[in-house]
Amino acid sequence: MAANRNPGDSKDQASKPNEEPKDNVSLVVCFGEMLIDFVPTIGGISLAEAPAFKKAPGGAPANVAVCISRLGGSSAFIGKLGDDDFGYMLADILKQNNVNNSGVRFERSARTALAFVTLRADGEREFLFFRHPSADMLLHESELHIDLLKQISEEEIAFLTGGDDPNDDNVVLKNLFHPNLKLLVVTEGPEGCRYYTKEFKGRVAGVKVKPVDTTGAGDAFVGGILRSLASDLSLLKDEMRLREALLFANACGAVTVTERGAIPALPTKEAVLKLLGKVPA
Repeated sequence: MAANRNPGDSKDQASKPNEEPKDNVSLVVCFGEMLIDFVPTIGGISLAEAPAFKKAPGGAPANVAVCISRLGGSSAFIGKLGDDDFGYMLADILKQNNVNNSGVRFERSARTALAFVTLRADGEREFLFFRHPSADMLLHESELHIDLLKQISEEEIAFLTGGDDPNDDNVVLKNLFHPNLKLLVVTEGPEGCRYYTKEFKGRVAGVKVKPVDTTGAGDAFVGGILRSLASDLSLLKDEMRLREALLFANACGAVTVTERGAIPALPTKEAVLKLLGKVPA
């Protein structure tokens, strides 16, 4: 238990609830899990074989919030952490990354979630979670006041469409697109992504790098595209500009896989632009 701390203490909150988004950029609010990833210091081995682990903050919604902030956007995080040292450490990490954490709550009856992550030789991961349950699983519906925002991956499409070919644009449009949807993006890992709007559809190639750890790559992609949309929603009507934003998001994911961990590896705008400068025109 963290000493001399109360869940409602203002000193544990990064910013005031009514803080204005910076530079007139729309505030992006993320909610859900935030946890500690323990990543082996050596890749391509099992958990039992790992000589040591690197502690890294993570959790997809928190990763997205931090990524948006690092890219110059405005973000907030809502979720529950354990009323323990790890929980307060994670709340401080949000603050250090200029993420509004006034929506963070601390749970006395459960611990902050932990995840041990094995890294295969190709950089892909396998997870072992410790949550029985963990604090993030105890966030109640009554505490949420925002619309849900979902990212869909190629694997999820196969599930959502009953096993139909996820590479068939007609399958995607028939099963997943609806009149009120402005943008549907299907991520394809290192191959890039596909996009669908009412007016156009297409594919944007990925940015090639040598992967070290793919943890947080998809979250960085989401952070990248949300940062662009929060700055200017009109790009949804301009295919060329949308493609540029999606290439930027692909590069966000690419930068992230070159380092270990999730939040520690999330890119700055400068790092993304530097990588894009190396991409052939």
